[in-house]
Formats: sequence, C-alpha cells, structure tokens
Amino acid sequence: MNDRAAFVRLVRALAPWDTHLLFVGGWAHRLYRLHPHAVPQAYQPLATLDADVAFAQRERLDGDMRAALQDAGFEQQLTGDHRPPVSRYTLGNDAPAGFYAEFLTPLVGRSHTREGVALATEQQAGVTAQRLRYLDLLFLSPWSVSLGEDWGVAPPLQIQIPNPVVFIAQKLLIHTDRAPGKQSQDLLYIHDTLELFAPELDRLHDIWRNDTRPRMDAAWVTRVLRARDDMFGVLNDRIRDAARIPQDRDLDPERMRAMCLEALGEMLE
Repeated sequence: MNDRAAFVRLVRALAPWDTHLLFVGGWAHRLYRLHPHAVPQAYQPLATLDADVAFAQRERLDGDMRAALQDAGFEQQLTGDHRPPVSRYTLGNDAPAGFYAEFLTPLVGRSHTREGVALATEQQAGVTAQRLRYLDLLFLSPWSVSLGEDWGVAPPLQIQIPNPVVFIAQKLLIHTDRAPGKQSQDLLYIHDTLELFAPELDRLHDIWRNDTRPRMDAAWVTRVLRARDDMFGVLNDRIRDAARIPQDRDLDPERMRAMCLEALGEMLE
C-alpha cells in the first residue's frame, strides 16, 4: 500500500462525516494539485505521512468515528498528558511506515480554566482533537477537490480543504509560534502554493479582499500583513533552510524570497 492508498482508506472511513471535516496541513497542500485552477508542476509536492483532519469549534458530530477508523484498520494511540489525551490513528503493517491521522479543532477564547488547567483537547464522536489557535480561519469558504482514478478511486470522492488564501494566511499567523524546522517547511508550503496558483493571483486577491479579510479579527489582519515583511523582507537562514528541503529541484533562496514577497504583496494588498 502506498501513501495515496492509505489516505484514501482514511477518507473512506470518514465519509459519513465528510461535510463536517476539513483536511488541513501538508495533505491539503498536496491536494491543491487536484484543483482545476492549479498549474501543473514538474516537481513532486512535499510528502507528509501525518494527515490532519479538522472539525469546527463546537461542531456536533454524531456516530462513532473511532469505531469507523478501527473497522478500516486504524489503531488508536493516545498521546500527551491532556485530559482527554490526543488520539492518533495509525494504519497496520501493510501501510506506509508512519502514516497516521490526527484530529484538530479551533481554540477560541481562553486557553486555560480559572484553575490553570489547559483547555487543549476536545472529544467528539469518539475521537479527541487537539485545539489550536487560528485554526478557525481555515474553515472560511473551503474548496472541494476530487480523488479520482489517479488515486485508485471510482466513483470519485469529494473532500474539503482550506482555500489557498486562508491556508497561507494561517501559516503567516502561526509562524512565530512554530518550531524552527516547521518554520522552514511552512515557508516552502507558502512558496509552492503561490507557485501553484500564480496565474490566479487576482482571484486570490479577491478572496482575501472580499471574503477573508472582512471576516477576520483586525488584530489578525495586522499580524498577517506584518508577517509577510518579517518572513520575506530579508534573506535569512530560515529561507535558506526551506530552499534546501526539496530533493528534486534546485531552489535559489533569494529568488524564492523575492517571489513570495511580491506575490503576497499582490494577494494581500
């Protein structure tokens, strides 16, 4: 089983809840290539084995997703010290080593109780999701893509992913909170997403101006705009590290920086 087949098995297991779920993170970036507005690229997308699945804050999910995943061959692992602990679902021996699914949900409001206990997780339909700040942004006007014959799927499966504007904006928002290795990876995600939709910058700008920005907190908008200059204003080691990540292409760090600064300027103006 390759990673596409493993991902398809996850999607099929969660199909009863498909209208409530959003596939985010690295798999969302990979799935952008399935969108009709994406420009075909000669290089491979960044591969990631962890599939992040998100549901909205206070979403009411009926049924038992844990049982559905276990019926599909996923084994539950509980991690962390939070109550309830974060649940991770890993495929068995026939799956690519390391492929697993985790659940996420937005952290809105306070992050701790008055007693100082972290409000870090939320349980729905038998699974426990990690609560993350700024994740609610990803739920604004999601896009849909289709897994078809190239993925061994017939008839096609429709799944929801964040639109590229909120995907990039959330990366800008969380950048300073990320570990150094993740910061470089996120820079590459931003660069590659802009490259995928380069002919659609006017469309991305319209999404930002008419849909995303008006629905964001003013402080978040300020943080996004500032992050663009902080992250790409000057060539630095994080950008150099990001340019070294791909194994099938040579990226020039300065060209990567300049392209992101200019494209983000057009998208966010």
